[in-house]
Amino acid sequence: MNTREEKIRMWFDMWLKKTDHGIMDLFSFDAVYIESWGPEYHGANKIKHWFDEWNQRGTVLIWDIKQFIHTNEQTVVEWYFKNQMDDGRIEAFDGMSLIHWSVDDKIVSLKEFGCNCNRYDPYKNGDTPTFQDEASMWF
Repeated sequence: MNTREEKIRMWFDMWLKKTDHGIMDLFSFDAVYIESWGPEYHGANKIKHWFDEWNQRGTVLIWDIKQFIHTNEQTVVEWYFKNQMDDGRIEAFDGMSLIHWSVDDKIVSLKEFGCNCNRYDPYKNGDTPTFQDEASMWF
């Protein structure tokens, strides 16, 4: 499990440093990566292209790992993420990644799930819910 955790930490670190330290070795040739808000990348070449292109438009400021949960062929990673796009927009959310591994410990699939950090109790003031008047997050 430590090898898998090291590989996940390396993936997060690549984003923080905007440097590819081995994407083609980390992902299987036909890997699938699904972001929490919808985009889906098929194949290690496409994942590398997305990584290179995205890092020309934005910067990952924080990607902190909170915990790992392992099974034989899967890892779940709970994390906090914050980025800033070149247009000044800042995005931050809690998330989880569900990762499926090959027998040679390459990532076969990675699916992200997001959770809004701006949480509240809609029943704080009584039995009738009061929801915040804001646009929903994109995930």
